Amino acid sequence: MGMIILDIFAFLAAIGILVAVHEWGHYVAARLAGVKVLRFSIGFGRPLWIRRGGPDQTEYRLSSIPLGGYVKLLDEREGEVPEQDLHRAFNRQPVRQRIGILVAGPAMNFVFAVFAYWLMFVIGVPGLKPIVGEVEPQSIASDAGLEYKDRIVGIGEHTVATWEGAVLAIIDTMLDNKRIRMELATDSGRSKIIDLNIEGRVKELTEPGMLFSGLGFAPWVPSIDPVMGEISPGGAAEAADLRSGDRIVAAADTEFTSWLEWVQFVQAHPNETVDLAIERNGRPQQLPLTIGQAQNEDGATIGRIGAGPDIPENFNEQYSGDQRYGPWDAVGVAVDKTWSMSVLTIRMVARMVTGEVSVKNISGPINIAQYAGYSIMIGLASFLNFLAVVSLSLGILNLLPIPILDGGQAVYQLCEAIKGRPLSTRAQLIGQQLGIVFLVLVMSFAFYNDLTRVFS
Repeated sequence: MGMIILDIFAFLAAIGILVAVHEWGHYVAARLAGVKVLRFSIGFGRPLWIRRGGPDQTEYRLSSIPLGGYVKLLDEREGEVPEQDLHRAFNRQPVRQRIGILVAGPAMNFVFAVFAYWLMFVIGVPGLKPIVGEVEPQSIASDAGLEYKDRIVGIGEHTVATWEGAVLAIIDTMLDNKRIRMELATDSGRSKIIDLNIEGRVKELTEPGMLFSGLGFAPWVPSIDPVMGEISPGGAAEAADLRSGDRIVAAADTEFTSWLEWVQFVQAHPNETVDLAIERNGRPQQLPLTIGQAQNEDGATIGRIGAGPDIPENFNEQYSGDQRYGPWDAVGVAVDKTWSMSVLTIRMVARMVTGEVSVKNISGPINIAQYAGYSIMIGLASFLNFLAVVSLSLGILNLLPIPILDGGQAVYQLCEAIKGRPLSTRAQLIGQQLGIVFLVLVMSFAFYNDLTRVFS
């Protein structure tokens, strides 16, 4: 129950932030163009809070359905406009200004993504170096010559320092190629280049959770002793009176020699109570531990206790690929990250349309809420990364030429500029209906994917 509440809180916080950012873009652009703003709403439906302010007595409201928002502008097509305000009506503005107001919302999503990535890189992005773990025999990886403890240095045209960067580079490379070229540094220190043959396998490999198993290798995880480090407030570990420095010896007749073994045990036993054998200050003790639950990034239920390992002093130097920059240097890195993620998102969507990439990647609110909760548990940098990715997705989605979205409305304005007069009301109505049908179909499919992940 606690995890569900966290998921809902993280989801509402994320959607609230991103919708406010998007609608603020429309609001500011309209004000700069001299258009009268009647209402600024976060959410739809029955208002929960209303306030009026400013020279135009704009209505600001929070509404009961937190799945979007809108800015209502003065417009003759939506009601009678007083003669003294005609020059401030949206429909009376030049086409270029109307388009500017429409695209300002998505544009603000891109600006926010740059800010989120900037803050993330200033704080520091934790990550493990991309070192290869177990390689499955007779797999794509083994056939290409990938070996245990190889460190990935580059993929295609990308230089990589962490597993997150490596995964994004693999996906980006395989969208246009039949082979994934990897530059590696072996455990003995020599360099080598291999090609992973993925011809005919892209759709399979882009299904959620299938990348590593499909390629036939796993990330290497360094061995860390099963000693408790940081204890999260309110978690199962704190409730059981576990403390930093406690060594986990055994639970339910299972002995542990590494932190990974302990994590795998916890994840496999959500909501179970176990008798835990520990060593505290060299003395053996027994504690009852009720393991909590969480959803991982694929939506599966796993056990969680809210604790991290005691990290050795030389761990970061040997295994960490953390990315951290000064405030000025982080600007350029954030802009590059926003650009590359935007391009990758567009390419993924295009390949879904052509059937080359699995449409199971489309996520609805259930999966987004689970990932929001998962990311906020990991830390601020992870949550910022989540916000940036979703903000980019919202920006790109709203720029699609679908009539009910900002991009479709901008297309209407362009048609008016070309024809010299607005499209007929009938044509606009048909476009709106088609747009609604398209969005309902997409959302229905997204819900189907969400439910499949939850119950699979």
